[in-house]
Amino acid sequence: MGRSPLRSQQRASNHSITATGVGAPVPTVTTDEGGREAVIAELELHLSTTTNKHGRPYQRRTVNAYKYAATQLHHWLTDQRVPGDFTAVDTALLNRFFRWYYRTHDVPKSQDGKGGYTGGTNTIQRNLRALFGYLAEEYDHANPYNDPKLQRYAAPQQGKPKTLSEDFIRDMLGVTGGGSPRVKDFHTVRDHALLRVLTEGLRSDEILNLRVQDLDLASGALVVVPLKMDRNSRDARVIPLQPKTVKALSRYLRARATHKLAERTDWLWLGTRNRSRLLYAGLHRMVKARAEEAGYDPSLVAPHSFCHTWCDDLKAAGVPGEHIMTIRGWKSPAMLRRYGADMATQRAVQAVQRLGDRY
Repeated sequence: MGRSPLRSQQRASNHSITATGVGAPVPTVTTDEGGREAVIAELELHLSTTTNKHGRPYQRRTVNAYKYAATQLHHWLTDQRVPGDFTAVDTALLNRFFRWYYRTHDVPKSQDGKGGYTGGTNTIQRNLRALFGYLAEEYDHANPYNDPKLQRYAAPQQGKPKTLSEDFIRDMLGVTGGGSPRVKDFHTVRDHALLRVLTEGLRSDEILNLRVQDLDLASGALVVVPLKMDRNSRDARVIPLQPKTVKALSRYLRARATHKLAERTDWLWLGTRNRSRLLYAGLHRMVKARAEEAGYDPSLVAPHSFCHTWCDDLKAAGVPGEHIMTIRGWKSPAMLRRYGADMATQRAVQAVQRLGDRY
């Protein structure tokens, strides 16, 4: 077990979270099962060619999440030997599925079982709504979601987001070359630039959707197009960059020019070994691998951890909340409070101590 990468109010030890899920067996396709698989394919095509309630195309990850929920139901129906296609699913049967999913997938957040549950059933229940909405529209199937007898599962209570320690971030940057101009290999230069951009408070999707033309390194900034918005949106945000982030991106652009796809695509982040653009799985693996390489417990860190840390850094430095909200693209101060909750006590104590003697 490596060191903990998280900040602590009193340097208390942190414990890793272990979550295990029980997977359903892969079914042998029969006529009924083939019918369900055909509907899942129809649903994917439907979502890929229509718009959401905001009038915008569905994101690929959203489509995949809806497909995953339908596939989980499909596997369960096969395991339970339920005949028929998805139109055979009524409210009572769907309640049985959700109860099974809760027993097998909603695991304790902490080892002592006192920290609540992960809330996977709430997620699968929300995502299955797309399937039954499609069945109601295309197959005239009574939608169980309109039935008051459908049992609803609550979302998990949100705890305080954990904040990464300064030592952890420095060590992560260190194992990726520390920004040295002597480091030339594409993999290391790219990972260092990625980590630097993560410290700027961007979401994973915002980082992965960057194009080369979104960089304005001469001004020390980059432009982020809001998620689920088109690239001509007037709501694009300007992200100010630290000087070392600008240098890291400049060096990455030089390394990127050697990639075989550099001239064929404008995606900023490209894969190693001359592979295509970087996706979320690759970013997630990179953060975990570099954390372990630096001697830390990789289970305690994810790309989004850097967003919480960025917010804490700015609040601790006295940056007004309205500025943080503008840069981050938040419309409600509730997000500002949530992202700054982990170290709120420490910031408050330090702010009062800086006043010194008041009388």
